[in-house]
Amino acid sequence: MSKILAITGGVGGAKLALGLSKILSADELVFAVNTGDDFEHLGLHISPDIDSLTYALAEENNQELGWGRAGETWQFIETLGQLGGENWFRLGDKDLALHMQRTQMLRSASTLTEATAHITRAFGITHTVVPMTDDAVRTIVHSDQGALAFQHYFVREQCRPAVSGFEFAGIESANLNPIIAETLEDCRGVIICPSNPYVSVDPLLSLPGMREALRNIPVIAVSPIVGGMAIKGPAAKMMQELDVPASAPAVAAHYGNLLDGFVMDLTDADQRSEISVHTRVTETIMNSLQRRIELARFCVEFLHAL
Repeated sequence: MSKILAITGGVGGAKLALGLSKILSADELVFAVNTGDDFEHLGLHISPDIDSLTYALAEENNQELGWGRAGETWQFIETLGQLGGENWFRLGDKDLALHMQRTQMLRSASTLTEATAHITRAFGITHTVVPMTDDAVRTIVHSDQGALAFQHYFVREQCRPAVSGFEFAGIESANLNPIIAETLEDCRGVIICPSNPYVSVDPLLSLPGMREALRNIPVIAVSPIVGGMAIKGPAAKMMQELDVPASAPAVAAHYGNLLDGFVMDLTDADQRSEISVHTRVTETIMNSLQRRIELARFCVEFLHAL
């Protein structure tokens, strides 16, 4: 059966991913996840975007914080801070167990794909969650404070530095995950979730062969920018610092001729004429499970209409 591929990264992407998982079976849907945010910290391999998606699909994400796992406790990281250790990256106790399991599997010669499959199954997730690559690709943020590893920019510096560009170290020699490549050989369409175009989607699109593989497949994207603001994360701030309008049309222009369709919020309906591809307008703010399902259904119907 041909499948839909959903490209996702970050919390915003994970919200739509949950909606998609509610209306499409595991035989109909594959998730391709950004790993440019991955890093090693305290000796552990941490995959923030994979984990955000895992917690979202398992419906165990922390609704209060907007990131991490529900019901989390913080004894490890608080004790580490008391001991003078690095506590800027808030690892919860439950979260720590997941990172430990992944790291042990990687050190025992499992691939990141295999470790992800093991962990998602343990959470009861039946859909396939696939890292964009099993090779090391690391997003570097060029800023007024120099070149920063992504998590140093995003978490340690709390997105304060002004950005001037991005680099994906290791991208030239990285291999597109074979599961993604195989899915794209017989694919009904691709949905780019409302993730940050620059740091959550571009790493995956920059993998050798990815854009070519998408050439004859319908692709739609959902804007992460609503009313000139990012619903979650620094996308709007980044765009302004790059001298790009923080707008839905600018997101569509960023993806360029990759897109066959674009979804934007009702708030921005008056900008629809600025977008060159077929565009549909709907409520895109996903502040409830029902909203996530409704947007997912809207996107799938749009994809089928192309």
